[in-house]
Amino acid sequence: MNEIINMNIKNIRQKRMEVSRLLMQSSSNVNSVDIDAISSDDLQLLFQLYDRIFLNNWFNLNYRGQLKFSLSRRLTRSAGLTKCPRNIASIKPEQLTLEICIGVDFFFQYNLVEGNKSVGGITTSNSLEALQLVFEHELCHVIEYVCFGTSNCSSDRFKAIAGNLFGHTGKFHSLPTNKQIASQRMGLKLGDEVSFPFKGHKFRGILYKINKRAVVMVKDKQGEFTDKQGNRYSKYYVPLSILEK
Repeated sequence: MNEIINMNIKNIRQKRMEVSRLLMQSSSNVNSVDIDAISSDDLQLLFQLYDRIFLNNWFNLNYRGQLKFSLSRRLTRSAGLTKCPRNIASIKPEQLTLEICIGVDFFFQYNLVEGNKSVGGITTSNSLEALQLVFEHELCHVIEYVCFGTSNCSSDRFKAIAGNLFGHTGKFHSLPTNKQIASQRMGLKLGDEVSFPFKGHKFRGILYKINKRAVVMVKDKQGEFTDKQGNRYSKYYVPLSILEK
């Protein structure tokens, strides 16, 4: 693995563009740089392209375990996640299964807010590039797990792999979150008074949290939640699309 780690930034960009070109050429879902459909098969294809173009087929020639790919709409903070068994040290290499999970909504919602959208310290220009950078980050986790049995994106080793292999200079992303979308497009922020329809009635409450859906606290004498003033509330999970300020 060491002999393929060092690449200059220009080479990295060229290789990343080649990966995106071949992905759009081969995928039945991803046919432009603006992602509106994707499947786990596309992630499998993306991995194969990265292994061939960036890693000289290192995984194909050396990795004896299994690598799975999945998409999630439940990831609302992390755009990607690599799953590894806790007992990896006691697992035979040929029995090891790792999984890369991608939070798909970050890419479907990429164009819903304005501003800088960086991943790993690199400013992105479209949702496909953002997906690639997130995938690269997770691929670095996979490399660490396979080669060292542990992975931590705060460690110097991870930073060296991500930097030398893909040019990453950070570990975070600034892709659009539901909270940002609600703020920019709907003018909503936590603590706002909002209303929403429910079972033929209009309910009013306080916007408490925004994840996949909004959490609204509605005053209710029988509610199970209480504030410092003794007011009681019931909690409602509300789609952002039906909220009114």
